Amino acid sequence: MEQERKIRVAITQGDTNGVGYEVILKVFADPAILELCTPIIYGSPKIAAYHKKALNLETNFSIINNAEEARDGRVNMLACFDDEVKVELGQPSKEAGDAALRALDRAMTDYRAGLYDVLVTAPINKAMIQSPGFQFPGHTEYIETSVGDGQKALMILMNETLRVALVTTHLAIKDIAHAISKESIIEKATIFHTALKRDFRISNPRIAVLALNPHAGDNGLLGSEEKDIIKPAIDELAEKGIQAFGPYPADGFFGSGNYYHFDGVLAMYHDQGLAPFKTIAIDSGVNYTAGLPIIRTSPDHGTAFDIAGQGKADENSMRQAIYTAIDVFRNRQNYDEPLKDPLPKLFHEKREDGDKARFAVRPKDQFRKEKDDEKGES
Repeated sequence: MEQERKIRVAITQGDTNGVGYEVILKVFADPAILELCTPIIYGSPKIAAYHKKALNLETNFSIINNAEEARDGRVNMLACFDDEVKVELGQPSKEAGDAALRALDRAMTDYRAGLYDVLVTAPINKAMIQSPGFQFPGHTEYIETSVGDGQKALMILMNETLRVALVTTHLAIKDIAHAISKESIIEKATIFHTALKRDFRISNPRIAVLALNPHAGDNGLLGSEEKDIIKPAIDELAEKGIQAFGPYPADGFFGSGNYYHFDGVLAMYHDQGLAPFKTIAIDSGVNYTAGLPIIRTSPDHGTAFDIAGQGKADENSMRQAIYTAIDVFRNRQNYDEPLKDPLPKLFHEKREDGDKARFAVRPKDQFRKEKDDEKGES
């Protein structure tokens, strides 16, 4: 029997002065993970070797020039560029940002060619990666534009017990209220609902929607967005068959453990959702980009320049990002499989059989062919 091909996991190197290579190499120090997937690391073999030596890590990798050359049972290191890049561990630099973008661009090109199954991105420095080819607040917006095919992305921070999605992502606080509308809440909640069903196989998900203002606006005393925007959005979601509840005041929602009663939490803005999430899910959180054709995850931490090169970075979030990407890939396959070949449309033909009428149910195309044959004979 033909052996099933392992899931191909593309991993971009991220900022070369941060902890990206450290957590990648630490994850693959355990060869057991190669039983689950075939990694393709998009970056530079020279930079990877520098990090490996500096951190005294023993992870071995095979150098390849194209994703087609990747082999199962190996850590495949895809050389995205040949020129020298100076590594200054712990220091933000434009050179490191450019190197991160080159790896990311190559990964986008290879995804469009169907050369891997899922994408995991190591952290970038959002300021240093900015260039004519990257004018985005972060990975999420860049990937949505590059390979989203017009679909909208949704940022979800998650671990085994908590999933937090965001209505707005990388926005200044002063711009948040203007960016929130009934339509945007409905759009994001609908994407969230679909992801919970398709990507995480939750049959009838329950979504908690957080308020924007303190104490959920106190009946308009502290703001009117709850009664004018958020509550009407929740009501319309209910009409669409989506179980959304709220709005809940954000301050007590997490501390009381109320999130245990829901499959997902929809927060209005970045820190409202991520501050409590990272407090609860320290070292195990994953950033998942829902709503797009590509399956993309990342660890929920940044470049961590303050500990880069010191061997202190915890690789568990990167490991969980890889596991999550694999799980979502399998879940989508299982969810989509019954929908690939739907039953043909049926046509009901009423016939007379003596005094009794009966209905014959046959494929419509077959019925049309029989009628055409009858016309030819006449």
